Formats: sequence, structure tokens, C-alpha cells
Amino acid sequence: MSTYLLCASPIQGHAAPVIAIARDLVARGHDVTVLTGSRFRAAVEAAGARHRSLTGIADFDDRVMQDHLPDRDRHRGIAKLEYDVQTIFVRPVAEQFRAIETLIDELAPDAILIEGAFAGVLPLLLDDPTSRPPIIGVGVIPLVQLSVDTAPGGLGLAPRSDAVGRLRNRVLNAFVTKVIFRKTQALAQKTMRELGRPGLDAFVFDFTRMCDRYLQLSPAEFEYRRSDLSPNVRFAGTVLPGSPANGDLPEWWHELDGDRPVVHVSQGTIDNKDFDRLIRPTLEALADRDVLVVAATGGRPVSELGGLPANARAAEFLPYDLLLPKTDVFVTNAGFGGTQYALSHGVPIVAAGDTEDKPEVSMRVQWSGVGLTLKTGTPTPAAVGSAVDRVLGDPGFRERAREMAARIAEYDTFGIIESELEAAVASARLRLESPVG
Repeated sequence: MSTYLLCASPIQGHAAPVIAIARDLVARGHDVTVLTGSRFRAAVEAAGARHRSLTGIADFDDRVMQDHLPDRDRHRGIAKLEYDVQTIFVRPVAEQFRAIETLIDELAPDAILIEGAFAGVLPLLLDDPTSRPPIIGVGVIPLVQLSVDTAPGGLGLAPRSDAVGRLRNRVLNAFVTKVIFRKTQALAQKTMRELGRPGLDAFVFDFTRMCDRYLQLSPAEFEYRRSDLSPNVRFAGTVLPGSPANGDLPEWWHELDGDRPVVHVSQGTIDNKDFDRLIRPTLEALADRDVLVVAATGGRPVSELGGLPANARAAEFLPYDLLLPKTDVFVTNAGFGGTQYALSHGVPIVAAGDTEDKPEVSMRVQWSGVGLTLKTGTPTPAAVGSAVDRVLGDPGFRERAREMAARIAEYDTFGIIESELEAAVASARLRLESPVG
């Protein structure tokens, strides 16, 4: 048995996979503590692990992100992305790090596992590896590493590795690191110095290269190929948190077994304050199609959707393990977890995301051949309808999605995670036991 400290940003899509990993490690007999937001206490304890809460600005509630991002609407495009990154992931670093330090003293963990956006571990990564526990990262968002073969993360551009593409990538990488995210990099540098560490040699988004091991939670086929991929990266398949229990199935559930194709649409549980972004355009676009449209409101009252077309059904939550096997197309705002869940069931995708990591998820959907990206988070009904028609009409999308599902099924994801943790612990113990000199 080993003692593990798991750390996650207090965001559903980041915390849920880490809690699922905690549940598995506990079932394997390990002692597990999860450091994350206070709102996840019940979920962590239900997984059999101990919960420790983040504090201060690091402990926010992702269900009311507008309270945590009060100036967000003042920004557009890349400026909005930089504001999000600074507020959600960089400014909390000091609070996150102090919590980790306290738990290292209290628990003496054999290893620390962090999700790839939990930058509070960065000061430890700048220390001598022999002075800290091994640190394993898990990627719950698309892999963010600067590369000669890809544009920098956040732009939602397809990779190009030919001569022209590499020139494009060099120019964009320099522009993003030196201009667009110059203030973010400076903030990270300032934070490291305040925490008694030297400045960063690398771009702050590249800290995943510094982990002792980094396990990207997707099949390799869903990620861009990089000739300069960091050697610490291993693809580990997909962590699929269990579907929440939300009572009885809706009375219309039997209609999913009819002759009409089923199109599921969702804006997730965070970006669902304005249904005009995706759900209503989808309902309007498909109202005259011979399909059954199933909408999930992510916890908001169904009544807020207004009147539904005759071919539409809705619920606050739907069990994805039961719904997706009956789904022909998934229209989504491109959350990484939901996308992986759909692909694990071989469901092709129409992606419409323009915030956080969603442009990157959307482009990977199209690049990998499992669906289409609408290249916006607020598509018109015409754009949605055209994309759904194309995905339904071209069996290649379904075939590629099923191939991705088969690839996902080949991974023993939880087994890989435990073996990598245990290997890191064994290596650290061997290093301590070996004579010096």
C-alpha cells in the first residue's frame, strides 16, 4: 500500500476524473487524499478518499463562474483566454502550493498526482527531485506543449508539420509566448520568486514537461502527432467517471428506440447559462428534420428552454452510459470529458466551443475524423443543421468514431495510472536506499 496525494482544480471536468482515479486507488488498497475545492467534499468521501479543501482564491465554485470572473465580458478572443487562464489557473498557484506543502508535512505522501492544469505544483517541480515526492501528471484537457509541428494551444488550429506549417508554428509560438501571454508569463515568474523559487526557463503552459511522468487521458489517435513530444508523456486512455444517479428515466425514454436517428445536444454544466449559445440553435435547426433531438440542460430547469419542437425532448440530466449507446450524433460545446465519453461509445460529434480548451477539443474532433467543428461557440441554426446532416449522411464519421471507441477500450487506464505511480514510488525508494558516491 502507498500513500498518495491527488490534486485537482475545483472545476467539474478537472476534479471528476481525479476523483474517479482516487476511487480506483482506494479499491486497490492505497491510502488516498484529494486536494480540491470544498464543493467536492461529498464526492471525494463517497469515493473512499479523504478530502482536503483548497482555500482563498483557489477555492471557487465553477457552477457560478461569473462570480469568479467578474470582468470576463470585458474581453474578447485571446484576451478573454488570457484573463481566464490568469484568474483560474495562475493566480491561485500560491494558495495551491501552500496547501500542498502542508499536506506533504502532514501525510508524507509516497507520490503526488495532479491534473495537468493544477499549476500549484510548479514550485515543487523547480526543486531538486530528490527533495520532493515523485509528481505524476494526468491530462484532463488536450495536451498543451509547444511544438514545431503544432500551433500553440488555445488558437484551435489544425497541426501542420510541412515546411510552411513549421514556419507558421514558430511564428505563432513566439507571438503567443512573447506577446499574447507575456503578462501571464510575467505573473507566473513573479509568483515563483515570491515563493522562493528561481524564475521559469520555459513557458508556463509547458510545465507538464517537468512532471516525472505525464499521462495524457485520451487515446493517442485523438492527439496531434509531435516529433518533439516530451519523453515523459504516455497516452493512457480515458477516465470515464460514473454516470450520476438522478432518479428514474424520463417517461419519453422508450422513444429513443424508435426508427428516427437520435441527436443529443448539451452545453455541459458550466457554460449553460445562455441556451441561445447552442441548445436553442440546435432545436431550431433540427425542428423540421426526421430526427429525435434530446437536450440536457445540465441541471437548469427544463422550463427555461421554452416551448420545445415536436421532435424534441429534454431533461436536466441524462445518464450518458445509457443515452450514448442510443445516440447517432452528439452536438456539444466541446468539453474534453464529454467528448471522450461520446467517443468511448463510438458516437460522432458536432463541436461548437470557443472558451477555455474547447477550441482545441473542437479542432481535434475534426482532425481525427470523428466529427466536425463549427469553429464558434455560438453557431447559427443553419450551421448546426448543415453539420448534423453531413455527419448523419457520411458513414465515415461513425466508422472513425467506432474505431476510436475500440482504441479507447484497449487501454487499461486505471491499471496504467497505478503502475506508473508505483513505479515512481519504487524508483524514489531505490534512490534513497542507494549509497551515495
